[in-house]
Amino acid sequence: MALSNSSWRQPQPSFFLVGIPGLEGSPLLPCSMTIIFIIWTDSSLHQPIYLSLALLTAVDLVLASSTAPKALTVLLAYAHEIGYIVCLTQMFFIHAFSSMVSGILVAMALDRYVAICHPLRHSAILHPGIIGRIGMVVLVRGLVLLIPFPILLQNLVFCRATVISHAYCEHMAVVKLACSETIVNRAYGLSVALLVVGLDVLAIGISYALILQAVLKVPGGEARLKAFSTCGSHVCVILIFYIPGMFSFLTHRFGHHVPHHVHVLLATLYLLVPPALNPLVYGVKTRQIRQRVLRVFYTKASS
Repeated sequence: MALSNSSWRQPQPSFFLVGIPGLEGSPLLPCSMTIIFIIWTDSSLHQPIYLSLALLTAVDLVLASSTAPKALTVLLAYAHEIGYIVCLTQMFFIHAFSSMVSGILVAMALDRYVAICHPLRHSAILHPGIIGRIGMVVLVRGLVLLIPFPILLQNLVFCRATVISHAYCEHMAVVKLACSETIVNRAYGLSVALLVVGLDVLAIGISYALILQAVLKVPGGEARLKAFSTCGSHVCVILIFYIPGMFSFLTHRFGHHVPHHVHVLLATLYLLVPPALNPLVYGVKTRQIRQRVLRVFYTKASS
């Protein structure tokens, strides 16, 4: 059976998601709406770092919602089949919103740089209008760069078994199933990865290099420790997001000796764990949010 754009082609077959080999276990459901609600309703939290956190949490919710329901049905209910159009739609949302998360992490790095290196001008440089424009650029970039993914896949012919060795529709995993020429798909996928992740990691690296340079000039160990602590949450989120993501990307192209179940497990956790941990990391490290979250749950428990 083949997939092509010809009018005479047979109906497009469904794909078969393998899931995580050997795991039929625990669901991971993020709970982030409380933080979004608190930041949205409390005007004292309408500051760059909190607005960026609200946007990150919202994007994380969409990202997890695009992955978790189907992944859980594969792992728990053995419902492996996914329609062709649904697969392409899921793929677009996963990659587009992953790109948005990366862009938001760059915005947060910029906020930390301005807060430490130019503290007196922080509110003037990163006012809500600028944060709104940065957020719009991040969202538009994710949508525009990733729209070609499903469009280019429509031009491929699938004449082999349509079994995707993942718990979700990942771009390269689908491309590898095609029996037609995939050089355009591979080249564009690599270009997007280098453009998004490469430039974002470079921007974050430059921001933290300047932060480190500024902090080392501060006299006194306590002052330095306080300056570093303001970046702790952001660094944790960066590591949680980029390390498994880059491992999955490199394994797809070069890691032929990596056990398949390890690759699939990390690729799935890369999409499910950060949305669950990000609110916890920032909630624990940020006193204002922690106090308001506790107040919300205390009020609910008392009523």
